[in-house]
Amino acid sequence: MPIFAGQNSINLKPIIMAVLVGKKAPLFEAEAVINGGEFVDKFSLAQYIGKKHVVFFFYPLDFTFVCPTEIIAFQDKLAEFEARNVAVVGCSVDSKFSHWAWLNTELKNGGIKGVKFPIVSDLSKTISTNYDVLAGEYVYTEEGVMEFEGGPVAFRGLFLIDKQGIVRHQVVNDLPLGRSVDEALRMVDALQFYEENGEVCPANWHKGDAGMKATAEGVASYLSKH
Repeated sequence: MPIFAGQNSINLKPIIMAVLVGKKAPLFEAEAVINGGEFVDKFSLAQYIGKKHVVFFFYPLDFTFVCPTEIIAFQDKLAEFEARNVAVVGCSVDSKFSHWAWLNTELKNGGIKGVKFPIVSDLSKTISTNYDVLAGEYVYTEEGVMEFEGGPVAFRGLFLIDKQGIVRHQVVNDLPLGRSVDEALRMVDALQFYEENGEVCPANWHKGDAGMKATAEGVASYLSKH
C-alpha cells in the first residue's frame, strides 16, 4: 500500500519519490520568457528532441537571494553549454510577468538583467509536480479543508536530458543549497563522451581524461594506471 503523509491530514496523492533517470522527461506547454524579455505562450522542451541536449533546472522564486547567483552563473557559462549544443532552460513557480520584471532589473538592484536563456513559468505548479521537485503538497484536513503543507515552491532540481528526450542525470538540492554549474557542465561532457566513444566515465572524470571500458578487464586496466 502507498504511504500517505500527515498525521492529521489526508494527502491527495501517495508519496512517490520520482527517479526520472532513464525515463522520458515529462513534457509540457507553458508560458515562458526568452531572450531576456520576449513572452512565449506555449514553450515546450519538445522543440529540442532530436536536436539538442537540455539542462532543465528549477529554482524556488524570482527576486530572492541564492537563485540569482545560480541563474547568473548559468548565463556566465551559457556559451560553453551552447558550444556543446546544449540548451539551458530555467523554471520556477512565478508568473511570466514576474520573470519579465526580474529579467529587466539591473544586477545591482537584485535583478538578472542580461540573462538570455528561457525561463519557464510554472504558475500552476504542475511542471514541478511532474518532475517531483515541489517542496510541498496539497492535503485535506480532518475538517475537509484543503491546505498546502511545506513550501509552494520548487527545490533546486536539475535534469540533464538527451536528444531522445530521456533524463540521463538528475540532482535535487534543498532550498538553501546552491548548485555547481561546473558540475552540470561536467555531466554534459561525460554524457557526450559516452555517446561518442561508448566508454564509461569513472569517478572524478573530466573532459580530456581517458574513459574506461565497462568490463572487468577495463576496470583493472584503469585502476592500474591511477
